[in-house]
This record gives sequence, C-alpha cells and structure tokens, in this order.
Amino acid sequence: MGLPERFRWGVATAAYQIEGAAGEDGRGPSTWDVFSHTPGRVRDGHTGDVACDHYHRWPEDIALMAGLGVDAYRFSIAWPRVQPAGRGPVNAKGLDFYDRLVDGLLAAGISPVATLYHWDLPQPLEDAGGWMERDTAYRFAEFSYLAATRLADRVDMWITLNEPVVVTAYGYAFGVYAPGRTLMLDALPTAHYQLLGHGLAIQTLRSRGARKIGLTNHYSPAWAATPGDQPAADAFDGFMNRLFTDPVLLGRYPDLMADAPFVRPEDMTLISAPIDFLGVNYYNPTRVTTPAEGPLPFDITDITEYPVTGMGWPIVPDAFLSLLRMLDARYDLPPLYITENGCSFPDEPGPDGAVDDTSRIEFLDAHINAMRTAVDEGVDIRGYFAWSLLDNFEWAEGYRPRFGLVHVDYETQRRTPKKSYGWYRDLIASSRNRL
Repeated sequence: MGLPERFRWGVATAAYQIEGAAGEDGRGPSTWDVFSHTPGRVRDGHTGDVACDHYHRWPEDIALMAGLGVDAYRFSIAWPRVQPAGRGPVNAKGLDFYDRLVDGLLAAGISPVATLYHWDLPQPLEDAGGWMERDTAYRFAEFSYLAATRLADRVDMWITLNEPVVVTAYGYAFGVYAPGRTLMLDALPTAHYQLLGHGLAIQTLRSRGARKIGLTNHYSPAWAATPGDQPAADAFDGFMNRLFTDPVLLGRYPDLMADAPFVRPEDMTLISAPIDFLGVNYYNPTRVTTPAEGPLPFDITDITEYPVTGMGWPIVPDAFLSLLRMLDARYDLPPLYITENGCSFPDEPGPDGAVDDTSRIEFLDAHINAMRTAVDEGVDIRGYFAWSLLDNFEWAEGYRPRFGLVHVDYETQRRTPKKSYGWYRDLIASSRNRL
C-alpha cells in the first residue's frame, strides 16, 4: 500500500529547549526558567537561558531543515514571550519573532506546525495556582487567540497541548519537572483544566481562521510484569494512554476521573469538540507491577530484555506498532501524525569532525518501518516528525542527552549534521521518488 501521497516528513523542537534569549524583547519568566534556576532541580545546574540560541540563529536552522528536504516543521510558541504575565496585552516583539520564523519557513517551502503549549507556563500564572486553577484554561484560550490572530493565515496545523500527561505527572504529581509540585493523585485537576484549555482553544483558533487543529499525547504501551499485575497495567494504561484521549474522542473520562467534582457537565462538550488530527508521541513501552503500598495503583519496573537508548529507555519498535494498532482499535480516530519519535545517544564528533550516530539510524529505521506496517494495515497516518532537529536542553536532564539529527556544540553554537541527518534526508527523497 505504501504511505499516502501527501505524507508529511518533518522534524520537531520546543521553544524552551532551543530558543534561549530568555530575557530578551519583553519575554517574561516561565515555570521552567524558575525551576531550572532552582539548585538541584536540573542536572549540572543547566538552564534554558541560551539553549541552542535559535532565537537568533533561526535562519541557519531553517537552512538545515531545507537541506533535509522536510515538508513540515513542528515548533512551539513560548507563551511567556507572547504574554509575559500570562494574561493581558500581547508582547508584540514576541509575536514578531514567530512572524519571522513562519515567513522564513514558508519561503523555504516548509509548512509551519505550531504547538501552543509545550510546558512553558508563564510563572505569574503558576503563582496564581497554575493548572490547578480553572482560570488558567481561560488564560490559555486568550493566548491562543492572540497567537492565531497573528499567524493563522500562514500556519497550516495547530497543536493545542503537548503531552499534557507529563505536565500532570512529572510537573504536579511527582515534582521532577516544572513547576516541581508533589501533589500525587491530588494533581488530577491539572488534567481536566489542561483539557478544558484545549477545548476553549479550539473555539478561539477556529474563530481566527485556523485550519487543522489537534493535540499531541504521549503514549506508552503498558506491559504487566506478571499476569497478576494486569490490573496495575490497566490502571497505568488509564492514566497514561486514556486520560487525555477518551475525553477528546469519546466524550468521557476513564474510571480514574469518573465523577470528579471539578468536572462540570458542560466542560465535556468543549473538550470533545471535533479535532482534525491526533498527534502521537512514542518512545518506549512501560512495564508495570502491583505496588505493595503507596498512593498509586501501579509501580514501574525496568524492561531489561531489550537494548536501550542513552536515556536507558528500551528500544521496542514492535511496541510502537502495537500502540498504533491499539489506538486504531480503541477509537474512531481522526488522521494521526507521529509528532515525536526519536532517541538519545552520547553523540560526539570524531577526529574527522563527523558524528557517526549509527544507533540513531537503526532506531529511526525500525520505528518508521513499524509505522509503515501500521499504514499498510489501514491505520490513517499522515506524517512523521523526528525528535529532534537539534540537540537541545532536555528538561531535568539538562544538556547531557542528545536527541538531535544535528549536533550542537553549546560553547560555540556550531551545528554539525550527524550521519542520521544524511540518512533521513535520503529517506525523505526516496520516499517522494516512490510516489
């Protein structure tokens, strides 16, 4: 069968991970600015203050994308760059940057795919309660309106939220990501208010002429360690894979959030408004056991029988295929886009200056082949975005992990395309030639 004729090959990044220019042109602080500047929060005390300096070097980065031959670029719009306080007047200089970026992409023949929320909540909103407060959903809709008013005439695809489960779990429940709160199951209101923000943003985006609108979820197949651990695996599946998908596609929450007092009946109408696509981020499966005690209905244990990435994540392309099959069987899906898939390895230039990342090529090749199998089986997948274009600030792990197709020397900001860059370029070219 092969890939659809207009299949989109792309690369993805996120604002706080690459832009830098943290204090320039009126940008306000985000939760990640505060978190990364708090001692002990990020490995080696790294911050996103400079990152890849994409704010100043975006023409060079667009040239790298053009060299790859990608059809689309998924980036995120930094909320505190557009609304420094998270509410109120727009910061025109902040939107001017995205104007330049979008125009530069279009001039290079690359379609802009804008993510509105990739975890960088303006700190003043967090100070007022953050995603634990219903009002934040309305502030997000206001920000979406401002961004779309400026950019909707040129941005083809809009993603409201990126991996909201990570914000709820890592940011508010376990405290390992910004804002660093440890509320455990008391963090569940953040799931609903993010989804409410998504629903409200759909309204505002459509009112400003936005064309394709969706959201991106992180998915991880749940493997029970033993048959007796299946209830724990089901609980993990409900949290990781269903909590942010069932409400959008089925109009109801899984049991984990059934009858939650903060959910108003009218909210579900907003949350389940039709979307034009669903973004799928996949990295690895998760093995689950039954906890002996504690507030959560599952524990996570290592998967040891597969090779691992530099992050220690198991490499299981077949789990990616099983995930795509599961989503297709579980829901009446809109078109899917693989909005993130990639791996970290300790890539460094060799004596000749080249970066030989054969392990990344093997990872991407195996996962793209798994995706092709799903397409051949009838799963409607319209695009694939490799994570990531550039090595970047990798959240609590700082700059140690390297996920990029392009190596970044953070001291000099020199970009060096890796071996995987040439491989991906050739894959895109050959894919087009087969159509």
